[in-house]
Amino acid sequence: MKKYNFSPGPAILPASVLEEAAQAVRDFNGTGLSLLEISHRSAAFTAVIEEAEASVRALLQLNDDYAVLFLGGGASSQFFMTAMNLLNEDETACYADTGTWASKAIKEAKLFGKVEVIASSKDKNYTYIPRGWEVPAYAKYLHITSNNTIYGTQYHWWPESAAPIVADMSSDIFSRPLDGKKFGLIYAGAQKNLGPSGVTLVVVKKDILGKVNRVLPSMLNYDTHIGEHSLYNTPPVFPIYVSMLTLRWIKGNGGLEGMEVLNRRKAELLYDEIDANPCFEGATAKEDRSLMNVTFLAKTPEWEAAFATAAKDAGCVEIKGHRSVGGFRASIYNAMPVSGVQALVDVMRDFAQKNG
Repeated sequence: MKKYNFSPGPAILPASVLEEAAQAVRDFNGTGLSLLEISHRSAAFTAVIEEAEASVRALLQLNDDYAVLFLGGGASSQFFMTAMNLLNEDETACYADTGTWASKAIKEAKLFGKVEVIASSKDKNYTYIPRGWEVPAYAKYLHITSNNTIYGTQYHWWPESAAPIVADMSSDIFSRPLDGKKFGLIYAGAQKNLGPSGVTLVVVKKDILGKVNRVLPSMLNYDTHIGEHSLYNTPPVFPIYVSMLTLRWIKGNGGLEGMEVLNRRKAELLYDEIDANPCFEGATAKEDRSLMNVTFLAKTPEWEAAFATAAKDAGCVEIKGHRSVGGFRASIYNAMPVSGVQALVDVMRDFAQKNG
């Protein structure tokens, strides 16, 4: 039976990417060596990381003012690394608190300077994106989380800010057209739309760096990695290679415009069913619904276990909602086919016929 993986991450990857990556593990480009054992300083891997960087630049419309880095540590390391590199102790960074990951970033930033939360949706368990707020002139930077994986909300607009915008885009990077030049720094764990876990993409405007007074450890200094083209230490070779293949797949399928068309089609299909089905209801404000992580609840709590079983029996796996929200969460990242969403919709309709 075909299985559709709705996991929030590590998440589904394109089938062609998996096949090519598997071959590279056995024999990388006919070298007789596994990708897992080639030198990160070899010409073969240099070509990989250079293509990955070029693809990021093309998709995000980046010029030479920006550096593209492939780092370890996950997005969680960027919670402190951004503040460490950008914020002095006597300066203030402004944060929008729209979920668990934003609140974790706030906690880490407080170790390095002043933090002001200028917008929050915590009052309603992060079920909406706050509006009507302004970024004060004294802000060193503004930090936002573009998509909230746990709660299923997403920015469908970008705030106006004279200060650089720092954005955690871990769960919606490369899902829609984006002019990267609107941001001072973007970071994203790979394991949603880019590749396997183990590598983190960082895009940073170079002129916002080098302005803090503190001494930075070499490994935690963005300038270190910029100077060494992400090769200061041994990088996560396999995740970078798979990310390169995924970026190649995105470009071959219409680029970010093509991804947006596909993702909107999938999201509309699923949200329309949630709104029409007598057994379910959405968990977030409609205007802020995520195109990546669809959260919904059973109208009768007793239905949850039965529906979870029905979905699993139909091959729709990993749809359990996070404990902070409950209910269900269907993560429909770039590589999720329309057929997968249709399979879940069919289960929902069948469940309603039997129970609604």
